[in-house]
Amino acid sequence: MAATTTISCTLFQPQLSHSPSTYFRATVAGHRRRFPRMSASSGAAVMEAERDEKEAVMLKKGIAELYDESSGMWEDIWGDHMHHGFYDAGEDTVVQLSDHRSAQIRMIEEALSFAGLSDESGKKPKRIVDVGCGIGGSSRYLAKKYGAETRGITLSPFQAQRAQALSAAQGLADQVSFQVADALNQPFPDEQFDLVWSMESGEHMPNKAKFVSELARVAAPGATIIIVTWCHRDLSPGETSLKPDEKALLGKICKSFYLPDWCSAADYVNLLRSLNLKDIKSADWSPNVAPFWPAVIRTALTWKGVTSLLRSGWKSIKGAMAMPLMIEGYKNDLIKFAIITCKKPE
Repeated sequence: MAATTTISCTLFQPQLSHSPSTYFRATVAGHRRRFPRMSASSGAAVMEAERDEKEAVMLKKGIAELYDESSGMWEDIWGDHMHHGFYDAGEDTVVQLSDHRSAQIRMIEEALSFAGLSDESGKKPKRIVDVGCGIGGSSRYLAKKYGAETRGITLSPFQAQRAQALSAAQGLADQVSFQVADALNQPFPDEQFDLVWSMESGEHMPNKAKFVSELARVAAPGATIIIVTWCHRDLSPGETSLKPDEKALLGKICKSFYLPDWCSAADYVNLLRSLNLKDIKSADWSPNVAPFWPAVIRTALTWKGVTSLLRSGWKSIKGAMAMPLMIEGYKNDLIKFAIITCKKPE
């Protein structure tokens, strides 16, 4: 929103008995006697795991730098909500920027409504985590709406600092806090949050199974989990993968936005089922976000947009160049804007 990192969207990955990096370094250093003799196939597996680990590090670095560069530009033009807006299907795309910002707020409300969150005082979430929080727009909105304590995590130091500053300016410093952390290894104990919120961060996750398991781990019994994310289309019966031209288009987008391989909404549903979560449901909101990317392109082509983009850096420029590819993906029904929600059993 995660130079070309091509980490597979494998749903279930085997666990190595040793840390891959430790095992590999010790072997290269000549300490083979400390470990069982490896076959050619096991040696190749260790080397592959080492490579994947390095790619994951590069991916996180690229994501952090992209958002360090681009978040200030985005805030200057679009405000503090760094996600799509929700529109009536077929709505005219030529609307005012203020209307687009209202559509971003509507996206939050529509997601809460789809998940069945109640506004009744006794049922409001009291503790919320915003996974991939950007500069804290959703965190502050949810904190105000529910009077909740909200924690946000991001890979970008700039985003965490800016989110904290904006929250303090709005009198929310004691209610909302942010930190740099990895969504695949969240810095929270088990069963901490009544609402686990992920608005357009799942697309950056190289290991979707680990991502979903972490969302479930930090969710308290009875908590709601909301995932809003970019996906590719569900595969048709008999298909084992996307078509070559579809893979090529997504590959170009991955290079620009620091994305690993994509997965489908059906993959997310299967992951949630494997964790025995309940009330799982999903929807394709692609028609409801259709005006968003054309609007972003129009603002990028204004004088303010062009000058801000040039100041922000090369990673932001590459992202801007990929925006027409996103529109193409939506028009071809390849890219899907999905919401997936569930509850953790009591």
